[in-house]
Amino acid sequence: MFILGLMGSPREKGNTDLLLSAFLEGAQGKGAEVMKVDVAFKHIAPCQGCRFCEQQGFCRLQDDDMGEMNYLLRRADVVALATPIFFYAPPAQIKALIDRSQALWARRYILKLADPKAPFRRGFLLAVGATKGKELFTGTNLIAKYFFDAIGARYEGFLGFRQMEAPGAIARHPTALADARKKGEELTGGLSRRRRALFLCRENACRSQMAEAFLQYHGGEQFDAQSAGDQPAPEVNPLAIEAMAEQGIDLAFRRPRGMDEIEDQGRPFDIVVQMGCEQSCPLTPSGRVEDWELEDPAGRPLEFMRTIRDAIEKRVKLLIKGDGPRR
Repeated sequence: MFILGLMGSPREKGNTDLLLSAFLEGAQGKGAEVMKVDVAFKHIAPCQGCRFCEQQGFCRLQDDDMGEMNYLLRRADVVALATPIFFYAPPAQIKALIDRSQALWARRYILKLADPKAPFRRGFLLAVGATKGKELFTGTNLIAKYFFDAIGARYEGFLGFRQMEAPGAIARHPTALADARKKGEELTGGLSRRRRALFLCRENACRSQMAEAFLQYHGGEQFDAQSAGDQPAPEVNPLAIEAMAEQGIDLAFRRPRGMDEIEDQGRPFDIVVQMGCEQSCPLTPSGRVEDWELEDPAGRPLEFMRTIRDAIEKRVKLLIKGDGPRR
């Protein structure tokens, strides 16, 4: 389970930063892996409004940090957007990221591709402003709502605090940090009770990636699915992406991961599935191990990739029902 915090303030250790840190502490206390990204210090060019993403599904701009952000956004189970209020709106640094999420919006609404985590991903807004204006958070609240929709996250609301102008003012608020910490616990708590499943193959580029995505898509409310390989490839196999897209499932922005990148969460996996590797895959302790003995489709034509894809989906559905093959 991965919780992503987007820190939108250009001030390090300021009120926004303290509020987001409290939220992430609450999530981490529930066993989640957390990451805070200081967006103001990333190189994210503004959207050019060229509509390239609506045609191709990717942004024309490829020489900045937005590719890394898309990977993190797609990986996240919860996204916390933390921002100060500049002229009744988020500052330009975080707004650039929000505008560039148009590519994710296009994949969802124009190309009709489903992000496997979208049905259960959650989004939450944390905001601080210096004034006490009645409409201080109105514009940012609407921006956040549609940003979360674009990235495939259910908007769970916001915490906003007025008159937070002086450095450290948020820490002197009677409830602000405790409220943020509690909200982090609440949004993570339900997800932390899911069963943990890990899919393993050598390169984590085809079979295990498809299995992870199918389990997230069909059973993400019940399972926290991950995948890895002992020799991760540089990228997910393009034919695997194409084959899954034919089923309406989007593997874009995913990356192969090594065993050392798997989230610990302080408890073992409930299910570990080996996909039929040509060499032994390292195992993480679990209560149940399966070997699906599926032939590696790497280097094979698209038609064979489709055959493996369909076999994986069938086995994933059986796993969800609880009567899949066991060893």
